[in-house]
Amino acid sequence: MSNRPLVLVVEDEPDLRDTVARILHHEGYQVVTAASCAGAHNALAATPPGLLIADMRLPDGDGLDLVRAARTAIPAIPAVVVSAYLTRESHHAARAAGAVAILSKPFTVNAFAKAVEQARQLN
Repeated sequence: MSNRPLVLVVEDEPDLRDTVARILHHEGYQVVTAASCAGAHNALAATPPGLLIADMRLPDGDGLDLVRAARTAIPAIPAVVVSAYLTRESHHAARAAGAVAILSKPFTVNAFAKAVEQARQLN
């Protein structure tokens, strides 16, 4: 059995959410997905993941608030934040919220894999 953590992917763009989930499944991860902060909070409560991948802007809230809440509930959880709207300020805010990696959309499979591996090393 794999020692890879359960990954919670929170992304409101269905195609990107499905693509990220497929990549992770291919690499041997179990994946739970959510399209909103509310769905993510439900998933966090149901089965605490070992890794969080969260979009910075979600339809019902701020992905950085989600990262903060996840790290409060599960202090050791590494988080990867993705956004199509990264600025220097939002990058610093993501780090301050606890993100171990930040990806700008669109990103390559290699950049995504590198961010996941970086986060996994912290798990």
